[in-house]
Amino acid sequence: MSDLIYLASRSPRRRELLRQIGVRHEVLLLRAQSPRQPDVDETPHAGESPAGYAARVATEKARVGAQVVAMRGLPLRPVLAADTVVSIDGHILGKPADRDEAAAFLRRLAGRTHEVRTFVALAHGPAAQPQLATAESVSAVRFAPLDERQIARYCASGEPYDKAGGYAIQGLAASFIAHLEGSYSGVMGLPLFETAQLLRQAGIAELP
Repeated sequence: MSDLIYLASRSPRRRELLRQIGVRHEVLLLRAQSPRQPDVDETPHAGESPAGYAARVATEKARVGAQVVAMRGLPLRPVLAADTVVSIDGHILGKPADRDEAAAFLRRLAGRTHEVRTFVALAHGPAAQPQLATAESVSAVRFAPLDERQIARYCASGEPYDKAGGYAIQGLAASFIAHLEGSYSGVMGLPLFETAQLLRQAGIAELP
């Protein structure tokens, strides 16, 4: 069983994955929306690559999370953060804003291979100057061809709208995936092998 950590993420999938490997955690909520500025800018920068974007957002979440722990006077614990990016042809597919965008994403992914990259960052140590450890998982996912009826039914399910790339590998979209090369948990949002390695190396977890 691991020591208690903070998870700087609102994702229920990441919580589920941490529980799967016995990592005890509490959610650390960072400010995400207006009326005040978000704690971490998740808008892709001009010319930013999928790899650069994932690394920037995940490390910023971990770093800012450690600052938030100190500012709020919370018990000092490591802060784990992650960011998952779906990309095709070098173009990032974020979380679709509406049904039309979700359908457009699925049409673009259908019958092709795309990349899913999850970057993990762990801030630990003294609050004034935490150490930052990082890891990355890169997977290739090939979708089967999809017709308009399949796309419409999936969009109507409500599943695409809070997911990077507009689909959930652990949900209904599992039936679309013809081939996966890489990490299932990484595509889901938190690569367990890489995450466990970070926690072990930091002396935080005694995992199997």
